Amino acid sequence: MVQDAIFPIKSTGSKWLFCEEARTPATQSQRNKLFLCGTGDVTCQQWNQYFPNINFVACQLFALLAAFWFRIYLSPSHASSAVRHAFATLFGIYFAVFCFGWYSIHLFVLVMMNYGIMNMASIPNIHRYSFVVAMGYLTLCHISRIYIFHYGILTTDFSGGLCCPLMIITQKITTLACQLHDGIGRQAEELTAEQNRLAVKSRPSLLEYLSYLLNFMSIIAGPCSNYKDYIAFIEGRHVHMKLLEVNWKQKGYDRLPDPSPTGAVMYKLCITLVSLILFLTLTKNFPMAYIIDNEFLDKTPFLSRLGYLYVVTQAAKPKYYFAWTLADAVNNAAGYGFSGVDEKGTFHWDLLSNLNIWNIETATSFKMYIENWNIQTAAWLKRVCYDRAPWYPTALTFILSALWHGIYPGYYFTFLTGILITLAARAIRNNCRHYFLSSVPLKIAYDVVTWAVTQLAVCYTVAPFVMLAVEPTIKFYKSVYFHMHILSILVLLLLPVRPQTHSVRRAQNQAMLNSIKNKDK
Repeated sequence: MVQDAIFPIKSTGSKWLFCEEARTPATQSQRNKLFLCGTGDVTCQQWNQYFPNINFVACQLFALLAAFWFRIYLSPSHASSAVRHAFATLFGIYFAVFCFGWYSIHLFVLVMMNYGIMNMASIPNIHRYSFVVAMGYLTLCHISRIYIFHYGILTTDFSGGLCCPLMIITQKITTLACQLHDGIGRQAEELTAEQNRLAVKSRPSLLEYLSYLLNFMSIIAGPCSNYKDYIAFIEGRHVHMKLLEVNWKQKGYDRLPDPSPTGAVMYKLCITLVSLILFLTLTKNFPMAYIIDNEFLDKTPFLSRLGYLYVVTQAAKPKYYFAWTLADAVNNAAGYGFSGVDEKGTFHWDLLSNLNIWNIETATSFKMYIENWNIQTAAWLKRVCYDRAPWYPTALTFILSALWHGIYPGYYFTFLTGILITLAARAIRNNCRHYFLSSVPLKIAYDVVTWAVTQLAVCYTVAPFVMLAVEPTIKFYKSVYFHMHILSILVLLLLPVRPQTHSVRRAQNQAMLNSIKNKDK
C-alpha cells in the first residue's frame, strides 16, 4: 500500500521526504498555467505533481462507459472475435497515449520485444527469456523515472505514471510465457492442477497477443488475468467455461437466467464511491509522515504510537480500494470476470477482484491478509515464482515482489520484513493454534489476539513502503524499538520451524491433479 507524496526532489534521499516547503500549494496563476498546459510540457509534469490521479480517473470512467458499450454492441453474438480483439486493443492504445503521451512507447517496445521472444525462443527457455527481458526493462524504467528524467517524486502505483501499466504488462508477459512453457514444453504429469488448467497449447497470434496485453479494460490499472480466461471471454466461452467447472447442469443451475454483471458492477461502483469519499476525507488528514515527527515522538507513549500507526495505515487504504474496485467494475461491465455460481445459485463476478475488504479487515493471520490484498499480484507471484522456485520459495517470492514494485529502499525493507514475519507467523500457527481449538471461548480469544497482532504486524511492515527512503524508515523502526523484528527472531529461535519443501508441495499438487482426473473419468 502506498500513500501519495508530492515532493519536488531529485533523489530518493529521505532528507527531502517530509520537507514542509515542498508542500506549499501552487499560486492561482500557477494553477491557471497548469490548466492550460499541453501534453509533454514541463508544466504538465507540475500538473501531475499536484493532480496525480486526474488522468487515471478520467480514463477509467471512459473505460467503464466503453465497457458497457462493448458488452452490448460487440457481444460475441454481434461481432467476431477478431473485431472484439481489435476494438479492445485500439481503445487500450488510445488510453495509453492519452494518459502518458510519448512515454507510452515504452509499453509498445516491451510488448513487441517479448512478442519476438515468444515466437523465436525455444519452448524450454521461453519463460526464462521473457522473464529476464520484461523484469529488466521494467527495472530500467523504474530507475530512469527517478534518476535520469529526475522526476524524483516519491510516489508510486496509480499516481506513478507509466510504471503502473508497465508493471501490469510485465505480469501478463511472464504469465503467458510460463503458461506457454507449461502447455507446450512440459508433460501433464509434471504440472500442478492449476498449471494444467491454465496451460496454453499454442502460441497466440499477433492480434490475440496485443489484445491480451493492451486491452482497454486493464491497460491503466489491471488487473493481470490468465490468457486462457481472456481468450474465452473474447470468444464468448468465458461464462459457460466457468459454469462447466462447477458441474452446473448436474446441480440444476441450467435453469437459472443468464448471468448478468450489472448488479456486480453497481455494487462495486458503490464501494468505489464510498472509498473515494473516505480517501478525500481521511487520507489527507492522517499523513504517515506524522509518525516520525519529533514532537509527536517526544510527547506520545509507545502504545499510542502503535494506535496512530494503525489509524494512518487504515487511512491509506481507501485509495487502493477505490482504484482496484473501479478496475474490477470496468472488466465486469465488459462482461469479463465471471467466476461461477455458489450452492445457493448466486452468480459471482470476482474472478478479477484484487481485494476482499472484509477478509482484509478481519484477517487473523499475516498469510490471510496477504492473500486478500492485491489478489491478482499475489496469484501472479505464486504462478511465476513460488510454484516454480526450487528452493526458498517464500524468500524469492518476496524479493521478486519488491523488485517488481520498484527500486525505492522502502520496498525492500517492507518485503524483507515480510519474510521474517511470515516465517514467524507460520511457526506460531503450526506450534500453538491447536491448543486453542478445544473450546469456543478459547478459539474466540485466539482469534481476537491474532487479529490485533496481524493488523499491527501489517502496519509495521508496510510503513517503509509508504516512506520509501532509508532515513525515515530507520527512524520509524527506532521509534517503535524494532519490536516486530525482535519478536519474530525470538519466535524463530524458540519454536521449531517445519517448512514445506518444494517437493512436498509438488507431491500434494500432483495428488490433487490425480483426484481431478479420476473425477473426470
